[in-house]
Amino acid sequence: MADLDYKVENGIGTILLNRPHRKNAFTLDMLDHWAAALRAARTDPEVRVVLVTGADGAFCAGVDLDDFAEITTTLGRQEVLQNRVHRVAAAALELDKPLIAAVDGVAVGAGMDMALACDIRLASTRARFSEGYVRVGLIPGDGGAHLLPRIVGQARALELLWTGRFVEAQEALDLGIVLALHSPDELADAAADLCRRLTAGPPVAIRAIKRLVRNGERVDFMTSLSMVASEQAVVQSTKDSAEAVQAFREKRAPIFIDA
Repeated sequence: MADLDYKVENGIGTILLNRPHRKNAFTLDMLDHWAAALRAARTDPEVRVVLVTGADGAFCAGVDLDDFAEITTTLGRQEVLQNRVHRVAAAALELDKPLIAAVDGVAVGAGMDMALACDIRLASTRARFSEGYVRVGLIPGDGGAHLLPRIVGQARALELLWTGRFVEAQEALDLGIVLALHSPDELADAAADLCRRLTAGPPVAIRAIKRLVRNGERVDFMTSLSMVASEQAVVQSTKDSAEAVQAFREKRAPIFIDA
């Protein structure tokens, strides 16, 4: 199996980070495959939801420093950050399908940033999060300074970013970093269950909802309502909308088919 494995099954595109001997710390090749998988999922009509997870009791320990050791110039580091690392975060935020992270074990540095770029994070009771950049004299390199304050508030985000301390699973739940906690043995099933529930929903409406929520962070209320009007006109024209109305009248569960 490759260091990063991507497969599509039953409407779920699963990205598995698979370097357990390095706690799934990513290499440059992994970054390229990660971004490619997210881009493929965006345009694949068979994919309704994307799940990101790590192998063998870890999510992602961030950058594999050994793989990046030969990049020593300022220009080289900037190029790698912008054209390799940031492509994953950009692809995640451009994906208008649900993006779920199942976090078991550590999510550190860019690994935590990648988790924050997902729409929903489920975690095991042994999950641990850290924006540990400052502990090696760095600043958040993959969106943490943008994403974390939107989840936990500015003051708490600054405390976590300035100290780089670990956030244990229960605190992550209390702060809203994760939606729910599960035992390590139950996490995969819980994530799969959430993904199945989302794949059973109307895909056009689900994507529109994500766009509205994400865009709502950047626009005023009246602009948001204007976007709703545009999106609603499209959603109401789908076969899924007609099927939902018919199913409601017939008192049965709807079957959604629109891509």
